[in-house]
Amino acid sequence: MPLDAVFRDQWGRVLATLVGILGDIELAEDAAAEAFAIAAERWPRDGEPTNPTGWLVTTARNRAVDQLRRQQVLAAKTKLLARDLAAAAAEPEPHMDDAAIPDERLELIFTCCHPALALEAQVALTLRTLGGLSTEEIALAFLVPPDTMSKRLTRAKRKIRDAGIPFAVPPDHQLPDRLAAVLAVVYLIFNQGWGGGRVDLAAEAIHLGRALADLMPDEPEALALLALMLLNDARKAARVRDGQIVPLDEQDRTLWDAQQLEEGRALLQRAMARKYSGPYMVQAAIADLHLQEPRDWQQIALLYETLARQTRSPIVELNRAIAVAEIDGPNAGLAILDHLDLDHYRYFHSTRANLLRRAGRDREAHDAYRRALELAQTEPEQRFLADRLAETALPDH
Repeated sequence: MPLDAVFRDQWGRVLATLVGILGDIELAEDAAAEAFAIAAERWPRDGEPTNPTGWLVTTARNRAVDQLRRQQVLAAKTKLLARDLAAAAAEPEPHMDDAAIPDERLELIFTCCHPALALEAQVALTLRTLGGLSTEEIALAFLVPPDTMSKRLTRAKRKIRDAGIPFAVPPDHQLPDRLAAVLAVVYLIFNQGWGGGRVDLAAEAIHLGRALADLMPDEPEALALLALMLLNDARKAARVRDGQIVPLDEQDRTLWDAQQLEEGRALLQRAMARKYSGPYMVQAAIADLHLQEPRDWQQIALLYETLARQTRSPIVELNRAIAVAEIDGPNAGLAILDHLDLDHYRYFHSTRANLLRRAGRDREAHDAYRRALELAQTEPEQRFLADRLAETALPDH
């Protein structure tokens, strides 16, 4: 397997194992980075070891011991290492059994998404530790300077250490709320990447979602979130044409990823078999219905009504308005939008503009498209809205 693929697959597990041993994210991250750098040098020359995960963990652990020696605090840290120093000083052990290495990614995910950290720190730290993205890539994705992101990550890691935030899965009575926070962070990363960009955050979110579904195979909302992301992401090749956003009804369905759609639907069925209808399951069911032809707008509207009761979200109400407009006409959808306080949200204005245009209120539609264009964040969105703005422009008299 190419080294970059090993890095992609193993970074989160190697780092999580090291954090479990060392109790310090910064030290573990430095040691893991050194181990991967050594692998990049040695593996092309000597060949990939039989158990790459064991090799990387052992190498990284040894480098951590060396670093602690240099800092002359080894005695204070010896108990945390839980390894014989003689073994730690030896060369890496390529024969170390991967199965003997605990997979502690779940503990790391819950640590990164601890409520004591600000949401932006949770997102950045999750991408860095579980996704393996560089500080520069995360900074690029969130449009901040690398120095700013570096400081944000350092503060988060030190807060975990100084506040004694536990490296553990929460106890049962805390798990539902904490799991909801973890899922929200992963979905936020996916939505941040939905508009495209140089860093494919949607792919990173799916990578994290797969890890969660693998680590919590009986948790319906983890399965449903992965299903939701796969169903939406399967259309990405058809979403943009000639630099412009293509509405769902106009997309070339032959460009949709059939294998990804099949996987998403299978995950949704697994989640539904658990007899629990959480918000991600409802959203995944809605996403699947949107891909059917013709669309069952009555069922979509009913599911959005259920989701609105679960989330109390005005954005869900916005989407319900679209479904209601398909059933009862644009004025019925506009009646729902009139009660929403979403002036800051670009999709509110583009949705309102579309319904106003369908209702024959072109002047108001033009103003709404202008506001949506002011808030648009990507070039394909901007081109799409600029065309709609031109189409609704009234002739000068």
